[in-house]
Amino acid sequence: MKKNVIFLLLFIVSGAIAQHKRIDTLSVALKNSTVDTVRLNILIDMGKIYFTSNPDSSIIVGQQAYELAVKYNKQYAIANSLNLMANAYATMGDYAKGMQFYLKARRAYEQLNYVPGIVKENNNIGATYVQKTDYKSALPYLQMANSQWKTYLLSHKISTLSDRESQAITFINIGECYLYTHQIDSADRYLQACNKDAKKNNFTLLLDNIERDLGEVEIERGHIEAALKHLRNAVTLGVLADDPEMLSITYLSFAKLYHKYAEPDSAKYYAQKALETARTGKYQQDVLNAGKILYSYYDEEHNIVQAYKYYKITAEAKDSLYSQDKVKQLLSIDFEEKQRQQDIASAQEQYRNKTRMYALIIGLALLMLLVFIFWRNGRHRQNANRLLQTQKEDIENALSRLQLTQKQLVQSEKMASLGELTAGIAHEIQNPLNFVNNFAEVNIELLDEMETELKSGDKEEALAIASDVKQNLEKIRHHGQRADGIVKGMLQHSRASSNTKESTDVNKLADEYLRLAYHGLRAKDKNFNAELETNFDPKLPLVNLVPQDIGRVLLNLFTNAFYATEQKKKLAAGHYNPVVKVGTAKIGNNLEIRVRDNGNGIPDDIRDKVMQPFFTTKPTGEGTGLGLSMSYDIVVKGHGGSIQVESKEGEFTEFIIQIPV
Repeated sequence: MKKNVIFLLLFIVSGAIAQHKRIDTLSVALKNSTVDTVRLNILIDMGKIYFTSNPDSSIIVGQQAYELAVKYNKQYAIANSLNLMANAYATMGDYAKGMQFYLKARRAYEQLNYVPGIVKENNNIGATYVQKTDYKSALPYLQMANSQWKTYLLSHKISTLSDRESQAITFINIGECYLYTHQIDSADRYLQACNKDAKKNNFTLLLDNIERDLGEVEIERGHIEAALKHLRNAVTLGVLADDPEMLSITYLSFAKLYHKYAEPDSAKYYAQKALETARTGKYQQDVLNAGKILYSYYDEEHNIVQAYKYYKITAEAKDSLYSQDKVKQLLSIDFEEKQRQQDIASAQEQYRNKTRMYALIIGLALLMLLVFIFWRNGRHRQNANRLLQTQKEDIENALSRLQLTQKQLVQSEKMASLGELTAGIAHEIQNPLNFVNNFAEVNIELLDEMETELKSGDKEEALAIASDVKQNLEKIRHHGQRADGIVKGMLQHSRASSNTKESTDVNKLADEYLRLAYHGLRAKDKNFNAELETNFDPKLPLVNLVPQDIGRVLLNLFTNAFYATEQKKKLAAGHYNPVVKVGTAKIGNNLEIRVRDNGNGIPDDIRDKVMQPFFTTKPTGEGTGLGLSMSYDIVVKGHGGSIQVESKEGEFTEFIIQIPV
């Protein structure tokens, strides 16, 4: 026996040292921290450590944590600090305050809709009833907590170790309820399941409690060796966990075991040890239990002095725990909570009844409304059919007129754009015609010279002149074809599209329409100048598209770009150089054409509207609002591509066309 006592003392000392180290570390961190939210977390951690060994300190730091949590409206921390103080009060045997704080903590978790917290408080309330040996009141709370845990863990595919540990604690408390009501098989089933789960998940702080309870089960069954093994394990684990309350309870289990098997010295030794441990930790319920056991032992021996000594200790502890005021307070709290639950249930039932009544009224109203609607529809159906037929005919006529008007508007837009290009066409055709005229005059002079040389017999000189004439004729043919191409392009532009796609040199198409648009604007305003920048991809392949349609799109974009730079130049107070850029590239499987100007840009609030039919930012009479709408239809609907606009007001506008190659 002496060796065992020394062994236990060594464990107690080592456990106390470990706890002091943790408390010292947290105390230093608390002292050095100036951030209240950090201090709040440190205080809660300190309270959890103090809970088993120094519940008084746990209450103090719990109060400090609660004040900080309220100050910063940290709802979760409020609930945790209330739970911390409730645990400490319940451990010290102040069941009234413990129950009061548990109920407050549960309401705080309910406001957060935090299910694990709600279930934990139901378990704590049940555990408090177990501690005060009111197993009839304890079991409903514990069974409710167990049911809530099952529902919660099944609905969450991933559960935390903390949640599973809380469920294991509920199992322990249910097992103890069955143990103390002598339902040994039920107690053993819950405790064995909990023991397996605790070892699997390394819930070391629960193992001493489980071992102690399993020892009590074996005592009830009369298995002394198995009981001693479990109780010794409980002491070892309790010392390692620094859990003096569980050590006190375990020592009392040793006392009961030795007393049952007629070893009075060992029974009294462990009972006194249980009493000393409980009094040191201020665990009043354990003081009461140990005192009653010691009183009964000495009373059996007719040792009146010792019996009276422990009777006084028992009476003091009982008065502390179960004074008339405390019992009344606890009953009042219990009654108020039950009344509150009944009020909640009653309010919920009233709400359900009202909801059902309102649903019935609404359903009847809807039914009456439907009956009225069907009756009214049946009465007016023939008139409605006649009206519908008339409206159908009117709509078909209106649609025909609309389609005709739309075609006329689109053609007008095409002709309007062709009119804008007239000056540009004239300028572009004038250049090749000038070349044709000039080379024709030169050829006349050369032919006169050749005739002279032939008459003089200088055949070689005549042949040289003939070669020059031939070269000039090639140039005349080239510029004639250039003029012919411009005319054909304009004819295509003016005609309705055949929707026939052709292999097209997009670089050439874009360059031609850029210059036509520019010269067209220059013809209207001689003072307008702009810098034209082209960035054509020299490796761009021929693209299968409808050239006259894409030409119209480019013409609209170029005309708008020049118009934007012209308007900005009129308003610019300082130096401003209009620039219009056009570039082509092959991006993946798409042809990309970019048209960018450094004009006024498009405001953000109308950027999404610029491609809507008849929407224009130009003054009345200067634009129809069909240019960009028609361009959108050609690119998106006609070629399966996309057209996007990027702009920054006052700086630039860029249209980006992408067409599948």
